[in-house]
Amino acid sequence: MKKITQRLRQPTPVFFKKLRNVGLALAGIGATLLAAPITLPVIIANIGGYLAVAGGVITAVSQAAVKEEKE
Repeated sequence: MKKITQRLRQPTPVFFKKLRNVGLALAGIGATLLAAPITLPVIIANIGGYLAVAGGVITAVSQAAVKEEKE
């Protein structure tokens, strides 16, 4: 468990920071579609669920990427 927390505290490369932000945006859009106060067609609700899950996965994977130190 210590290795995971140490890895998550290391610096993240620039590309993965941008990818993390895209994932957060996708998750936010998906959550908005799922929590809409009006009744949406079923297909839109399904798309919202998929966007939320995909955004969460992209964000988690991007956060775990670290810069490799050259020796």
